[in-house]
Amino acid sequence: MSGGTAVHFALNQMTVPTMPFGDFLKLARGLDCMGVEARNDLDRPLFDGMDAADAGQMIRDHGLRLVGLSQVYPFNSWSDEIEAETRALIDMARACGAETISLIPRNDGTQTGNGERHANLRIALKAIRPMLEDAGLVALVEPLGFPRSSLRSKQELVETIEALDAGAVFRIVHDTFHHALAGGGPIFPAETGIVHVSGVADPSLPTERMEDADRGLVDERDRLGNVAQFRALLEAGYDGPVSFECFSPEVHRLSDPETALRASFDFISSHVSAKAA
Repeated sequence: MSGGTAVHFALNQMTVPTMPFGDFLKLARGLDCMGVEARNDLDRPLFDGMDAADAGQMIRDHGLRLVGLSQVYPFNSWSDEIEAETRALIDMARACGAETISLIPRNDGTQTGNGERHANLRIALKAIRPMLEDAGLVALVEPLGFPRSSLRSKQELVETIEALDAGAVFRIVHDTFHHALAGGGPIFPAETGIVHVSGVADPSLPTERMEDADRGLVDERDRLGNVAQFRALLEAGYDGPVSFECFSPEVHRLSDPETALRASFDFISSHVSAKAA
């Protein structure tokens, strides 16, 4: 595969949420991942309760980068509580050496009107910006494609970041699942900080009814157009992490996730390479 079409795989902890943190790092290393994403929304403490600095060193000792630390939710319903959570996650990111933090928008069907939605987004980004600048960190903002989401449009997000001249500290997440649910549309490779990967295989499931639990590995049955999305991003110059984020209980129950993940990695790499050839 040429350098312009190489896929730099990473692994999000949600793909193997019950796996002990040390085993998760061994899995990522065994898959030749370039990095991992750790999460604070699993059913146990972040880093399994390990000291943040020690966890960061363990990650580096495995030859991995901590490309993301999730998450603040709902970041765009700004309040004293959300401000405190944001500061705490930034402090944690600095302690463990994470390159980014993740900001997730409200996803309960409220605050979706145009005026309210835009105002809430601007308020939150303006408040978070100086925190990131002081910490030397980047925040990844993830539009969610669900109809109930208060931030579905990548274009709306990019335009707001540009209007605030805040592109140095805010990047967008291109999630292949949410991109499909939001109806596709423009991609923004230069503004994208990470790509999240998952596939949906059920041929009978209408797109508007797809949920996180349907998000599995990517193979020849994929309905989300993952290969086409990757090809468009890579050909347009995207060269960042492509991180597997699978919420499906079927994936979570796999007895041999390494073999299944490697097959999915190989499927994507071979098809992107074939399309680019």
